[in-house]
Amino acid sequence: MIVDFHCHTVESDGSLTPQALADYMRDREVETFAITDHDTLSAYGTFTAPPRARVVTGIEINTTWRENEVHLLGFALPLDDASLNGVLERNRTERKLRVERMVMQLREAGYPITLADVLREAPHSKSLGRPHVAKALIRLGAAGDVEAAFRAFLRRGKPGYVPSTHITPHEAIAAIRGCGGVAVLAHPGRLKDRSIIDELATHGLHGLEVFYPTHSAGDVEYFRGKARRHHLVMTAGSDFHDIRYHAHGVGVEVDGPDVEPFLRLVLR
Repeated sequence: MIVDFHCHTVESDGSLTPQALADYMRDREVETFAITDHDTLSAYGTFTAPPRARVVTGIEINTTWRENEVHLLGFALPLDDASLNGVLERNRTERKLRVERMVMQLREAGYPITLADVLREAPHSKSLGRPHVAKALIRLGAAGDVEAAFRAFLRRGKPGYVPSTHITPHEAIAAIRGCGGVAVLAHPGRLKDRSIIDELATHGLHGLEVFYPTHSAGDVEYFRGKARRHHLVMTAGSDFHDIRYHAHGVGVEVDGPDVEPFLRLVLR
């Protein structure tokens, strides 16, 4: 089956509108999907799902823990939960402050970037982030693509790097579970410290994003083992943002039994 439980729109740092992304899911024959914009649920209610496709409400919440950027995916979420929305608003505020500091540091390093330049790259976004700064740098001619901008300016030790000050993953899991949602650790292969998986499994984590474009076959088997050991469900996601930088597009082909335990949790 073809599914996708991790992708982004212009409501955060993607390039497609929610409707265009839903249409892309139709074109790729994705059977079940979730839009998981960073720290916002604003895509929901703005698109019509393809016929016969199943849609799961989703989000990606950025967190930090032990010098790791830890991203939590939340699924089957209500759109109007006051407690969850308070957590998301806190993260969005921290995102904007972080971008402002990035711009200030880049200007101090001699690059003529302004906050207005960044905002022009995010006309619909409810959630500013480093990709918007990267796109502003590209437009200014300082970098050729997003990866180059990150590598030269926005990673640790570079002039535009500012550490994130997001909530902890424990807080994100509590917020997701508190409104009846399902908490899944996104792209665990990107963690510097994989022992965080074991820690979060004892703090209410429901699942792992085992199937992910940059996970090697060895990674998949490793995370399968983690899921079995901790009785976690498995998910799959493309992490699609923009066809220019995500040539694989949307949709991940998986064996049905691998994701059926997750589907039973979220399609209830």
